[in-house]
Amino acid sequence: MKLLKELIEIRSAASDEARMKNFLLDYVQKNQSNWKVQPQVFEGRRFQDCIVLVFGKPTTAIYAHMDSIGFSVGYDKELIKIGGPRTIDGMQLVGSDSQGEIETELMVIEDENGHASYQYVFEREIERGTILTFKPNFRETTEYIQSPYMDNRLGVWNALQVAKSMDNGAIVFGTYEEHGGNAVANCAKFLMEEFDVYQALISDITWVTSGVRHEGGVAISMRDSVLPRRSYLNRIIELAKESEVDFNWKLNQQAGVTVVYYKNRTCQLIGASLVQQKITYILQMRKYTNLTFSQWLSCINI
Repeated sequence: MKLLKELIEIRSAASDEARMKNFLLDYVQKNQSNWKVQPQVFEGRRFQDCIVLVFGKPTTAIYAHMDSIGFSVGYDKELIKIGGPRTIDGMQLVGSDSQGEIETELMVIEDENGHASYQYVFEREIERGTILTFKPNFRETTEYIQSPYMDNRLGVWNALQVAKSMDNGAIVFGTYEEHGGNAVANCAKFLMEEFDVYQALISDITWVTSGVRHEGGVAISMRDSVLPRRSYLNRIIELAKESEVDFNWKLNQQAGVTVVYYKNRTCQLIGASLVQQKITYILQMRKYTNLTFSQWLSCINI
């Protein structure tokens, strides 16, 4: 899991994904000669910090967001949330400004009405606008991995594993998932126009709940703040059953499955991630590898 640990150590809060983008471009260039198919790589001004890899003749795209939650430094030591981080007094945060590296602590302040505000504890003033993220703390056993930012570094890692053996398909490393929407629409429009791709799978992390079982396989999003097209959803479920792919039913009242409309056709992204508070994730390695996801990719040919 060396690659996963490297991904977790890269600071890549929403709006600040350039380091992750550069790491992934370098990784693809160094490793694609060992892949079954060498992809076309699309990036640059049109895509901002997103990366699109196209293999062969794609019909389905994998979407994995590169960004994570964190904080922006405001006035008078104030910290402003990026996304929906869980806030516990004393959490360690890291970043850098023009004066050097920063390792600080989060302080939670509650007023008489129970409203919380957040400040950093540091020996000097941190430059306004500096982005701080949670300090990596990677722990691995024979069965479990525990670390901040498994969302969505595990999703990115998973997509890179699939890339090794992909014949036909696309992989999108996207941005802005955790805060203020995402870049899915732009990348999906590109794949629709240039490659006629109208199907997608999400490589991301979700909660273990009463309905989403640990080791239960991939999650099919039945609904959240919006309703997926039922006819498309039924086809996905049928294919999963036919292919004997383990899956969970996921229902949620918050967040949103991304739906992209283009030329009266719909690209429905089933299984989109929850944009919500993120805590340390504990996932069982042997059930969350590219094997299950590859099975998914091979069965989605509709």
